[in-house]
Amino acid sequence: MLIPKKNRKAVYEHLFKEGVMVAKKDFNAPHHSELKTIPNLQVIKAMQSLRSKGYVKEQFAWRHFYWYLENDGITYLRDYLHLPQEIVPSTLKRPAARTTTAVPKAKPQGGPSGPKSDDRDAYRSAEGKSVGPGQGFQPEFRGGYGRGAPQ
Repeated sequence: MLIPKKNRKAVYEHLFKEGVMVAKKDFNAPHHSELKTIPNLQVIKAMQSLRSKGYVKEQFAWRHFYWYLENDGITYLRDYLHLPQEIVPSTLKRPAARTTTAVPKAKPQGGPSGPKSDDRDAYRSAEGKSVGPGQGFQPEFRGGYGRGAPQ
């Protein structure tokens, strides 16, 4: 499909900036959901071209195409868009380190806040209790019920 160069360049710039591209499988849509000036069909076909060259990985789920930029695709788009090596897609950028961490809250001492741990230990311990079926338990297995019935 013939795609105008300005549209192809806009699709490639968006793909390189984000590192991923999403498009609904609607070939008749008047525009793409993120690129408002470009028809959805042109976005899908431009990404299909990159997929056939092995520059993006395609995933399809729930009527949406998902394309992920591969390492070869990053170098291709860098050459196509004439970008320096320092610029990388946002999927390869490390998130900023958190400066504040959550401090655990101190548990209140005493008071009716809930069951105490010694109550749980006493409940769960099996000392002095017989666990399992009683002494008079005699299971009886008779055939003839359900699917295993003799015929």
